[in-house]
Amino acid sequence: MRIHIALPDALVVELDRRAGSRRRSAFICELIQRGLDDERRWEDIEAALGGIEANGHEWDENPGEWVRRQRQGDDRRSG
Repeated sequence: MRIHIALPDALVVELDRRAGSRRRSAFICELIQRGLDDERRWEDIEAALGGIEANGHEWDENPGEWVRRQRQGDDRRSG
């Protein structure tokens, strides 16, 4: 799909310096995709805020020991 956008001259100069005038569309597409991915991640983070209670975690007493136990139970870890 084609769209029309207006950009300041200085921004186009920087865009061409980084991507080249023949790769503008691909470069802009990649940047927009990254930006949208970042927005989605922030939405997920904000939606999860408050999802873990402020106290009563199994790691509260000894976080280091809890991490060690978690690592021991991770089948992806080797030795």
